[in-house]
Amino acid sequence: MFEELATLFNQEVFSIALRFLFSSWPVWVPLILINLAWRVWLDYVRRAWISKQGYVFLEIRLPKDVAKSPAAMELVLQGIWENANISTPADAFWEGKLREWFSLEIVSIGGQVRLFIWAFPRWRKIIESRIYAQYPEAEVFEAKDYALDLKYDPDKTMNAWGVNTALVKPDAYPIKTYIEYELDKKTGDEQEEIVDPITPVIEYLGALKPGEVAGIQILIRAHAKEGYLYGRLITKENWQGDIKKEIEKMVKEEQLAKPVEDSKGVTFLNLTKTQTETIAAIQRNAGKLAFDTMIRLMYAAPKDEFEKTRGMGIIGSMRQFGSANMNGIKPIFFTFTHAWQDYKGMRKRVRMTNFLDAYKRRAFFGIPHYHLFGRPYILTTEELATIFHLPGAVATTPSLVRAPSKKAEAPANLPI
Repeated sequence: MFEELATLFNQEVFSIALRFLFSSWPVWVPLILINLAWRVWLDYVRRAWISKQGYVFLEIRLPKDVAKSPAAMELVLQGIWENANISTPADAFWEGKLREWFSLEIVSIGGQVRLFIWAFPRWRKIIESRIYAQYPEAEVFEAKDYALDLKYDPDKTMNAWGVNTALVKPDAYPIKTYIEYELDKKTGDEQEEIVDPITPVIEYLGALKPGEVAGIQILIRAHAKEGYLYGRLITKENWQGDIKKEIEKMVKEEQLAKPVEDSKGVTFLNLTKTQTETIAAIQRNAGKLAFDTMIRLMYAAPKDEFEKTRGMGIIGSMRQFGSANMNGIKPIFFTFTHAWQDYKGMRKRVRMTNFLDAYKRRAFFGIPHYHLFGRPYILTTEELATIFHLPGAVATTPSLVRAPSKKAEAPANLPI
């Protein structure tokens, strides 16, 4: 009897809800249409703004000798940190402006390892001046975009593989940077004694064969508090609040000895040396300029020469940037592990095609491919300079492309 009453009650409630839904359509249907129209408009103006900007693709040719630590590249990155592109509603919703982003790329083209920076054109002179200020003997010039020749057609010509990445721990924890490797303390002749974490990356990329292309694409955008001008109804605060929470969590939950009940609270005295060093690294990193970041790993080769293990090797070459007590970089796979999940590989083909198109466009923070297959995470200038910098003499691979000779001032008494 109770089951019959419950059924009648549920049917009555459903009937009332259905009648209310149909009777209130003059309210919710316009709201849905307005929201849809608003999103279509924003996509349109943002796509038009991006298309109008264009881009510049710069190659950095290393000098014969690099005696500076990654701190020099950190100064370069500080010069391109800017979060002031959107200042008025007209900028955001009529012009379609977005916070501008950059792509730092370490690429192997047939075993030739090169460093590139993709940027909006107005940044070209700033980037060049910053690099020359720190590396006077380097060469910076506009290059052909290698990515335009990439395609995904595994049945006929070229196969490709790719992953996005994420951090192992919350953003507050830094990866293992050049400070931990003590690269900031050794220069000049001492360069031969250091362990540069970028060396395994370059050595592995340098082992590729002709026809193979592999790239580490580091997409960055100045991190900032985001409000309604960024299309958010609820303001997204910057990462500083999360840093404080993570430190408090470590002090309260991971201390070696818990304080007695009548104590005034938790202290740093009960932490291990490793935990204290981790907190010090978090606090040091918190004082640096931060970027929203997405690192992509990509490998492509002609169909007959494609080796999937190459991709796993690129992932492995990134492990030295992590440690157990701090943070690390891990791959986020967007393909499928079982054949029954993807009939005849159709879904994989669509996803890989979109990934490669986003890689070519350097698209992740804007239209199209907004946040494709992942979410951005925070890396500071110190962390980014550890992953992307001009290596010193410790990187001896002959496939690392360098400038042909040192530059010097022309003699003042040359005949005119």
